Amino acid sequence: MLNKFMKRGQRKPSKTDTDVYDQHTPTGNHSSASTTAADGDTPPPATSGALEPLPMFREVPVSERQKLFLKKCHVCRFQFDFTDTTKMAIEKEIKRLNLLELVDYVQTDSGKITESNQEEMIRMISVNIFRCLPPGPHEITGSIPLDTEEDEPYLDPSWPHLQLVYELLLRYIVSTDTDTKVAKRYIDQTFVLKLLDMFNTEDPREREYLKTILHRIYGKFMVHRPFIRRAINNIFYQFIYETERNSGIAELLEILGSIINGFALPMKEEHKLFLVRALIPLHKPKQIGFYHQQLSYCITQFIEKDNKLSDTVIMGLLKYWPVTNCQKEVLFLGELEEVLEATQGQEFKRCMVPLFRRISKCLNSPHFQVAERALFMWNSDHIVGLIAQNRTVVLPIIFQALDTNIRAHWNPAVNGLTVNVRKMLMEMDLEFFEEYQREFAEKQALVKVEESQREEKWQKLQETADMDQIG
Repeated sequence: MLNKFMKRGQRKPSKTDTDVYDQHTPTGNHSSASTTAADGDTPPPATSGALEPLPMFREVPVSERQKLFLKKCHVCRFQFDFTDTTKMAIEKEIKRLNLLELVDYVQTDSGKITESNQEEMIRMISVNIFRCLPPGPHEITGSIPLDTEEDEPYLDPSWPHLQLVYELLLRYIVSTDTDTKVAKRYIDQTFVLKLLDMFNTEDPREREYLKTILHRIYGKFMVHRPFIRRAINNIFYQFIYETERNSGIAELLEILGSIINGFALPMKEEHKLFLVRALIPLHKPKQIGFYHQQLSYCITQFIEKDNKLSDTVIMGLLKYWPVTNCQKEVLFLGELEEVLEATQGQEFKRCMVPLFRRISKCLNSPHFQVAERALFMWNSDHIVGLIAQNRTVVLPIIFQALDTNIRAHWNPAVNGLTVNVRKMLMEMDLEFFEEYQREFAEKQALVKVEESQREEKWQKLQETADMDQIG
């Protein structure tokens, strides 16, 4: 039975929504969610009373199973203290076995659940899932973690029960017997908002279940799709501009990756605004390392859908470019290369001047990984082709940076890569390269003359000042 409930169900939702939704399941503010499932509903006392074992579904007639289902839901609403494994161990096991029974009942399609039982089941699920989350490390220490592998993930001690509750909800959503028209009365906007709040849990196992469940809700309940997108937007805004603290940004971006992949063309203005106002500003927070891979995937999905957005993305990256964080700069350069791979000539021309000014600074970075990553862009045939088409603009911008690297960069690998890039630019247009090289040499000579004259002037001023002081 344990093997049964761990299997994921597959069901394609209707495609009558305004955008065609990709059904591929994405890969892998501590707000206090309400502990009541519905307004006016009060759950049983947390640990009061004793739970009595209930018979299994197969032990009662089919006509009695709906009543038994309701009783099991009532039993599973009891809450326990899982920090003490010895406390109320028998009652905890009774609840766990009843949850297993409910999961198996919904999964094996033993019979359609009545509407009243569906309502009671969602209430029971809400009581268990929507709870106050424990404080995160940043709330205890007051610092924001920047290293994705710095600390061991928090594991909720109540997970053996929580996992079964999440599995029950997932089975209910993907079941072919679940009528969407009926289910949307209980899985409403309030329920979805509370689910989104739980993405802030520190337990990665819970976030994985939440990701799968929200993905399935988006696929099955078309009426909720615009609302879910707006709610995720609001979470991003709060994360970017207020807290910079949310454990579930990566999982939410994974869901959005599939959603973006299913956007219909031509793309709605609403989706383009989401790119500009939410996704691009997500490059600003310091903890981008936690979710950069998923963010980069969403960005490239947008450009693959509409490559005219590439210059908008590039200018956005330049706006939020890090100036004191070399690790973050390496991430940006990698993402920039992916974006340029999908960029066409017209969009490239609109942003190439500020782009290569930034790349020029990266080429001269004393951090060898930054300089090396910038030089690796010339390994892409597509990017080299774009540069070749606009060599008369690009070469003057980066020529001095290349010359400085060859003469003075401390890292031999960067020095060697720079020589290769310089040779590549020379082969693109030897005549123009040599002409600009002469111009550059003349400019450098003039600069040296000006520096020499400036030194002489300062020396004369110093001598005059010394004479005045002696006199």
